[in-house]
Amino acid sequence: MKLTAIRHFLHNEASGGIVLLAASVAALVWANSAAAPLYEGLLHLPVGVHAGARGLEMSLHHWINDALMAVFFLLVGLEIKREVLAGELSTPARAALPAIAALGGMAMPALVYVGFNAGQPGNLHGWAIPAATDIAFAVGVLVLLGNRVPSSLRVFLLALAIMDDLGAIVIIAAFYTAGVAPTALGFAVACGVLLAWFNLIGVKRLTPYMIVGVVLWVCVLKSGVHATLAGVALAFAIPLRTDGAHGEKTPLHRLEHALHPWVAYLILPLFALANAGVPLAGITAESLLEPVTLGVALGLFVGKQVGVMLAVWIAVRLRLAPLPAGATWTQLYGVAVLTGIGFTMSLFIGALAFGGAADKDVAVRLGVLVGSLASALCGYAVLAVQPARRAAPARVAEPDGIPGG
Repeated sequence: MKLTAIRHFLHNEASGGIVLLAASVAALVWANSAAAPLYEGLLHLPVGVHAGARGLEMSLHHWINDALMAVFFLLVGLEIKREVLAGELSTPARAALPAIAALGGMAMPALVYVGFNAGQPGNLHGWAIPAATDIAFAVGVLVLLGNRVPSSLRVFLLALAIMDDLGAIVIIAAFYTAGVAPTALGFAVACGVLLAWFNLIGVKRLTPYMIVGVVLWVCVLKSGVHATLAGVALAFAIPLRTDGAHGEKTPLHRLEHALHPWVAYLILPLFALANAGVPLAGITAESLLEPVTLGVALGLFVGKQVGVMLAVWIAVRLRLAPLPAGATWTQLYGVAVLTGIGFTMSLFIGALAFGGAADKDVAVRLGVLVGSLASALCGYAVLAVQPARRAAPARVAEPDGIPGG
């Protein structure tokens, strides 16, 4: 990916972060206004798709979290595949530092959360809530800082966040899957095999993949495995290769570029609108001291920065990987703090962990908002006092036309 492509990506992520912030504020205001019953009523509004006697009906909230977020996970899967095959994660040398940092940044927040909830077994199911980083918000803060942050650190944060997303996908599949329906799962596997066959025989048109992808989503939804994982399975089947024609966009790039504006400016804001509305009535200072709220907030604000910094320090000391080019330890610390902005994925995992239980739901959302806001403000403050500099641009391999898929 050329530097101009990175700048374009950063610009889109930053713009999406602004829209995401606006939607989050709107949700908070709406949920605490006189129109709060309308907010709750819309979320629980039943919406169905029927064909004859058969159909699929869920609340509007579930359509957003299970269907629209499957498209978000499709985009995440495409970004992961591109980076692993032809980008910042394509070689061990490039992947080492963000991968090690991501592992530390997932493990330490989980330990912090468990530490605050060890005496309450019912709360432990939420251990993974503070483990992921929100790319849109974190990148939005970096863009506001301009050239105070070296390009190498921006690429490091993107790679780390993508590794975080991959970790979150694995966690959801392994720990947040309900009882499995064998028949539906069998059909889902058959869809996956068909998608893989499309890839192997060199199908370049996206339409066949999309049609099978929709069927795959329905099968996964009915199987008991979380439906959003269908988006990841579909993404991994989309080819990242061409027949060598000059300037031809790969199927993966075409789909990624087509999806990005819809995800950034519609799907994630709708998710925020549906999930960030915390009713503040009755919330007191004691509410912030609830074990779930404390575990989530401090897992994000303290656990993420400690985990990332400790992992990077060990990697550098053991010479497993160097610091990003042109970056100081202070700048790296500021970026580590920003990884505590966990908004989208943290809210999503929170909804899976506690199944919408009202008391836990409010505690999770409050913890995510507090922890993410503290991380954003502190990370910005650390990086804002750094002198502006003209850093050498980080070079990243151009993925277009790279064989593989």
